[in-house]
Amino acid sequence: MRLLVIEDSELAVGLRANFELEGYEVEVADTGRRGLDVARGWAPDLVVLDMMLPDVDGLQVLRTLRKEGRAMPVLVLTARGRESDKVLALKIGADDYLTKPFGVLELLARAEALLRRSGAARAGDASYRFGDVELREATRTVVRRGKTVELSPKEFDLLAALLHAQGKIVTRDELLRRVWGYRSAAVTRTLDTHIAELRRKLEARPAEPRHILTVRKVGYRIAMT
Repeated sequence: MRLLVIEDSELAVGLRANFELEGYEVEVADTGRRGLDVARGWAPDLVVLDMMLPDVDGLQVLRTLRKEGRAMPVLVLTARGRESDKVLALKIGADDYLTKPFGVLELLARAEALLRRSGAARAGDASYRFGDVELREATRTVVRRGKTVELSPKEFDLLAALLHAQGKIVTRDELLRRVWGYRSAAVTRTLDTHIAELRRKLEARPAEPRHILTVRKVGYRIAMT
């Protein structure tokens, strides 16, 4: 499960550590704008969102997510205990609300409950298409022209990461972090090798790809049509 924490305080470090111990894949954003960028490109299963952020406040981040049609559950964190604040967040689109200070076990339980409730809805939508290819996340399968294409686990994860961006550019560093777990920029040909394999298996003319495209000196993107 992918979990995005949008939090600018030292609390983010503890949240990442605790969620990773529970087996989640975690990304942390320390500003609202960065959080929106990650949510758009990474498609997290759950967002943990602080209301007090240094640039765009949490309520605006929440409004933007819902306005863009992003339906992942959002758990709001805030130091404000007033009922009116809670009601406003819920009306805008929050799925749950936790007031600071809170217990880690309660946070983990609430996150798990939100993911459990949203699981049925996600399962029906967990597929992506481009050209004559379909990726099905629930079964980790890729089908091309009605036939299953055998991908390695990393090839599948790489393709999924590109498709989550819905046609937008994903940088090399971002892909290396999401798929291979690199914490900092790395010089490696692993990514290029896997891209070449995806093109060989999924493109009609791998040497002249129509869908799995290189953005020179930046990264890669999927042309969806």
